[in-house]
Amino acid sequence: MLDFMNRILRDDGGSKDRAVERLRLVLIHDRAKVAPRFMEALKEDLIAVISKYMEIDEDGLDVTLDSDETSTALVASIPIRKMKRSYD
Repeated sequence: MLDFMNRILRDDGGSKDRAVERLRLVLIHDRAKVAPRFMEALKEDLIAVISKYMEIDEDGLDVTLDSDETSTALVASIPIRKMKRSYD
């Protein structure tokens, strides 16, 4: 029982990262008026497509929507490890 409680209460840094990511998605939703699930699905689709052509660092991938009064822009920062020679 004590081991179970320790695992639940232990902060390995991962829960902090997940909380920051959730907060970031909520802020994106507020700015661009899209659901956080939409942004996560978009990110997963981008990973799938780009991974056909290059090896990327998925943990470093950052996808946001920037909005102002007149337009919305998709902004993606995608760390590339290497280009693939053949395509799947």
